[in-house]
Amino acid sequence: MLQINDLVFDAWGRRFFDQAGVTLPKDAKVGLVGRNGVGKSTLFKLILGQLIPGSGEIVLPKAARIGTVDQEHPATPVPLIDTVLAADVERASLLDRLETAEPEDMGDIYARLSAIDADRAPSRAAEILAGLGFSQADLTRPMAEFSGGWRMRVALAAALFAEPDLLLLDEPTNYLDLEGALWLEARLRKYPNSAMVISHDRELLNNSVDHILHLKDGQLSLYAGGYNSFEHQLSEKLRLQEASRAKIEARRAHLQSFVDRFRAKASKATQAQSRLKMIAKLPPISAVVEEHVAPFHLPSPERPLPPPLLRLEGVTAGYGGPPILKRMDLRLDLDDRIGLLGVNGAGKSTFAKLAAGALKPESGTFVRSQRLKVGWFHQHQIEAMDPEDTPLTIIRRALPHESEARRRSKLAQFGLGFDKVETTVANLSGGERARLLLNLVAMEAPHLLILDEPTNHLDIDSRRALLDALNDYEGAVILITHDRSLMELVADRLWLAADGTIAPFDGDMENYAEFVLERARKAGKAPSQGQVEAPPPPPSPPKGKVPTGSARRRAEAAEAALARASERLAEIDRQLTAPDAFVADPAKAAQLGRARGEAHAALEAAERAWMEAQEAYEALK
Repeated sequence: MLQINDLVFDAWGRRFFDQAGVTLPKDAKVGLVGRNGVGKSTLFKLILGQLIPGSGEIVLPKAARIGTVDQEHPATPVPLIDTVLAADVERASLLDRLETAEPEDMGDIYARLSAIDADRAPSRAAEILAGLGFSQADLTRPMAEFSGGWRMRVALAAALFAEPDLLLLDEPTNYLDLEGALWLEARLRKYPNSAMVISHDRELLNNSVDHILHLKDGQLSLYAGGYNSFEHQLSEKLRLQEASRAKIEARRAHLQSFVDRFRAKASKATQAQSRLKMIAKLPPISAVVEEHVAPFHLPSPERPLPPPLLRLEGVTAGYGGPPILKRMDLRLDLDDRIGLLGVNGAGKSTFAKLAAGALKPESGTFVRSQRLKVGWFHQHQIEAMDPEDTPLTIIRRALPHESEARRRSKLAQFGLGFDKVETTVANLSGGERARLLLNLVAMEAPHLLILDEPTNHLDIDSRRALLDALNDYEGAVILITHDRSLMELVADRLWLAADGTIAPFDGDMENYAEFVLERARKAGKAPSQGQVEAPPPPPSPPKGKVPTGSARRRAEAAEAALARASERLAEIDRQLTAPDAFVADPAKAAQLGRARGEAHAALEAAERAWMEAQEAYEALK
């Protein structure tokens, strides 16, 4: 699908690609990985033609469609569902042509609409939007009513809906919650065409891609499998490289010792010259240099507090209007590692503010230790940093009584060397800013760490360093993250924010992933696909008897509804295929085309309802 040959690209005083080349298989799902700043996003811009390579070529099939998500969708008055549907340019064009097409052309247009399965487009768009967290009520809201973060999701939904031949996604989970990330993980796995994803999310790279493309030192290397397989293959490759280097260096030293001993002897001069030529022909193999990742420093509290750190009984919290969270009955102890789940807007950040002491409860009993020290990191802190500040001025404010040498030493511990301490925030990478703030909030050895999306700007190696630090930390943790791997390896209990409250979730992350995907599937059904609600269940039968009458009647009713839906679709098809259908009344023909789409969706819904009713009846029998 994509071929890169001898790519060279220089910019901003450095070389990003140096004779790099790779060929990607057709319909491959590829994870593009590499340390921050090596040029992953630059490669995307080269593929899209936004940057011009110095030499080499990037080859794609003719007429290949490339899709990407480079910015949020604009705030327009167009409804959400129509915005996503418009991403399928061919379908939108065909429907526009129907309005003005000549009668003799309408048959071809309808044939093409049928070939691209255009009548399923609204339900497919609704399913994608539901998976990304939009409700059915959102579908008719204008784009201007959504915030920037939600419009980024719309742009992602549009790219997925259009199904380009090559889909390029740059850190797509950064603007998703865990639920959206879980759904995207499953969606990418089933994507019908080629996709390349820049991501530091280990679970997404393990579960959604079948190849890893590694960018390092200006070179591209392709590995089959997910991220764990890539790590194993890379480790083995480096081990063999080091073993080969050691063997060649030993051979070089042996030949050189012969030359040094016998070069001056006339009888051995020929052999010495021969060995010099052998030394020159030995291939150079560079030593394996391990890439250093600075650790995180999360000091544990010196003196534990008596339990509980937090106790909530019937607590309600909000901001003066309708409560955001109600009826919370929770307890947090010093050794608790809580993973806080829930879609965006469910109240996770409100609870974080409550636990941190930044928000007072509106009612209920809220017990919070007076001596509780909290380290609270949230992603908005990065956005709120003064771009003119430097790490040194920031730590001067945090440690006003320490010496300058002590402050610089602290920054070095944080992974910010002497070349970074006086760099302005505007010129620090997102990962460097996150590293600085994460270490700062934990500097006073808090009893409780609240981490709200701490990994958004961290690469995979830095995420592992954070995981190691959290596992060594001996205080309590409340973790909000879309990084499933971090959640699984840190949290020992899960709390779910849903339906206006927070309560323990009975299950692990596997159970939660299944729950999220099933909920998205149900929410994705378009209104036209809604099934006829089943009647309320009958009273419990006498002990020992299994009722089948109601189930049988439901199956029969569903079968009758299926027959009616089939007849309706057949009748519309009969009218559309009439020889004079497009000549006698073109407007009516167009109306019938739209009615056919609705009838087809109703038939699919009736088929599902019949299958579920029949399965229930058979199970009871």
